[in-house]
Amino acid sequence: LSFPGGSGRWRVGRSTFREHGLPHELVVLTDLSRTLREEERRAWQRLVRVLGHEMNNSLAPIKSLAGSLETLLRREPMPRDWKDDAESGLKSIASRADSLSRFMQAYTRLAKLPPPQKEDVDLGELVQRVVNLEPRLKVQTVPGPKLQIHADAAQIEQVLINLVHNAVDAALETKGAVTIRWREDGDCVEVIVRDEGEGIMNPTNLFVPFFTTKPGGSGIGLTLSRQIAEAHGGTLSLANRTDRTGAEAVLRLPR
Repeated sequence: LSFPGGSGRWRVGRSTFREHGLPHELVVLTDLSRTLREEERRAWQRLVRVLGHEMNNSLAPIKSLAGSLETLLRREPMPRDWKDDAESGLKSIASRADSLSRFMQAYTRLAKLPPPQKEDVDLGELVQRVVNLEPRLKVQTVPGPKLQIHADAAQIEQVLINLVHNAVDAALETKGAVTIRWREDGDCVEVIVRDEGEGIMNPTNLFVPFFTTKPGGSGIGLTLSRQIAEAHGGTLSLANRTDRTGAEAVLRLPR
C-alpha cells in the first residue's frame, strides 16, 4: 500500500459490528515494516548460528589434530613411526576440510540443505573417520559387517559428527563412555551411537530448531541431522537407554 507519507507493508483487518441497531464495518491497518525487519534480523541470526555450529564441529578436531602434529614434530628424538602419524593426521585434516568446504558451499549457494550427491560409501571407513576426528574422548567402535551405502558421504559424515559430539558432551559430564556400531536390518543399515551420560531430560524439544540447553549451543545440530537423514530416505531417532543411564541415537538409512 502507498500513502501520501510513504509506502510499506501493511496488514489489513476487517470486522463487522452493530451499533444502535445499525451494521458497521471496521477496517484496521497495521504497519508491519518494523515487525518484518525484526523477523529478517532474527532469520539472519539463525542462519549464522546454523553455519557457525557446523563449522565449529569440524574446525575443533582439525585444530586439535594440528596441535598434535606440531607437538610431534618438536619431539627430540623423533619416534620411528612419526611419518605414519603425520600422514594419518594430515589426511584426516584434509578429508574433513574438503567435506566441510563442499557442505558449506552448497548450503550457502542454495540457502537450504543441498540435495544429497549420492555415491557408494564404505560405512565402516566412514564411521572410523568420524571417530578419529573426536579429540576429547576415545570413542569405542564396535566393528560391524562390511557394508556399503548409497549416500552423500559429506552429509552423512556431518550427521555422525553431530551425534558423536553430543554423545561425548553427555559422557564427559559423568565420566562415562561412548560407543558406536552399525548393523544390517533388511534393506537398511543402522548406525547406533550410545553414551553413558545423564540421559535425555526433555525429549519433547529434541528436534525443535534453535532449542538448546547447552551454554553457547545453537540448537540446530539435531534438526539438521534429521533433515539430512530424511533427505536420504532414512530416519533419525533418539531415546534414553533401557539397559542403563544414557542416551541412544539411531541413524537408519536405506542401502
